[in-house]
Amino acid sequence: MVKSFTHVFFILFFSLFLYGNIYFWTDENGIKHFTNIAPPLNETVEEFKESDVVFPKQQFKVLKIFDGDTIKVKKGELTFKIRFVGMDSPEIGYKGQKSQPFAHKAKQYLESLVKNRKVAIKSYGTGMYNRQLAEVFVNGKNINIEMIKAGLAEVYKGKRPGKLDSRLYLKEEASARKARKGMWIQGARYKSPRQWRKEHPRK
Repeated sequence: MVKSFTHVFFILFFSLFLYGNIYFWTDENGIKHFTNIAPPLNETVEEFKESDVVFPKQQFKVLKIFDGDTIKVKKGELTFKIRFVGMDSPEIGYKGQKSQPFAHKAKQYLESLVKNRKVAIKSYGTGMYNRQLAEVFVNGKNINIEMIKAGLAEVYKGKRPGKLDSRLYLKEEASARKARKGMWIQGARYKSPRQWRKEHPRK
């Protein structure tokens, strides 16, 4: 019951970044309720304001690195996946499929930055496969940006969250391209991860 309560609370906690304040209360039967829309008028509610959240100060342990832009983290009873927001790394082949050039180098570099470390995250909501879209920080360093600076990720070509400031992402990508760092050494042979996924769909 405690684990379930914690799981529900953190899901709603993350939703602050999408919807704003959360209201929670306990009814006459002792059942806990949460909403991020509007509380009932006949209940005494506690308000958890978006402005109260300082989520980057919360530390999460990195449990697993899947590829250059996806990790699994844990805090207390909560375990979940993070998809690095605003960036896209080369694709590792799924179930024996061919991997994109520099995909394993991107994973290895990310491992060197976050493996067995505690990270802070800034959430931008939930993306595909129920993963948290987030910027990830180690000792104040933005790991999303570090991956782009190393030439092992590009700025995500799909729709990015409106609250994400992409200017530094774009600047660092341009610098890495010019210096032909990492995957940019491929020149005209380079394909974006987005294009690679279209050409190599998961079976």
